[in-house]
Amino acid sequence: MTTQGGSVLERVRGLVREVAKFGAVGGLGVLVNLGVFNLIRNTTDLQVVRASVIATIVAITTNYLGFRYFAYRDRAQNGRTREMALFAAFSAIGLVIENGVLYTATYGFGWDGPVASNVFKFIGIGTATVFRFWSYRTWVFKALPPVVPPAAAEPVPEPAPLPRPERRPEPRPEPEPANN
Repeated sequence: MTTQGGSVLERVRGLVREVAKFGAVGGLGVLVNLGVFNLIRNTTDLQVVRASVIATIVAITTNYLGFRYFAYRDRAQNGRTREMALFAAFSAIGLVIENGVLYTATYGFGWDGPVASNVFKFIGIGTATVFRFWSYRTWVFKALPPVVPPAAAEPVPEPAPLPRPERRPEPRPEPEPANN
């Protein structure tokens, strides 16, 4: 069974590769995010959500570079300003999702110990990742249209010649008699 973009199996394999690359970049982003978060929490007196927002912004910056130059390097690269604006907008929504989970746990339920903060930060990252994957692949790093090989060059038949109108020979003038 084939579809416009290739066989179903080819499309599934492409999606698996995309998820793997997204996961590799995202995994690095999670490490950066949690590392910066815990560094700020342990070395400053910033509140939990403020520390988390700073860590998320650092991770977003790291992730953009990874997505553009690794995960989605084969995607359309024209309109870089548009791409960056959309990335920033969708990343900001992801930031709100991610830190909304942490905010709710910390200030809504009072779960603000070091372990609880990391657990809910991680849950927030996971929730926001689903949104980010969808939005980045759909709106930010758009897939190029599939390359369709040109059809085999088929000779174009020449049109049939038009029928010639019947031509009657023109009468020849008779020679004039000689006057001698």
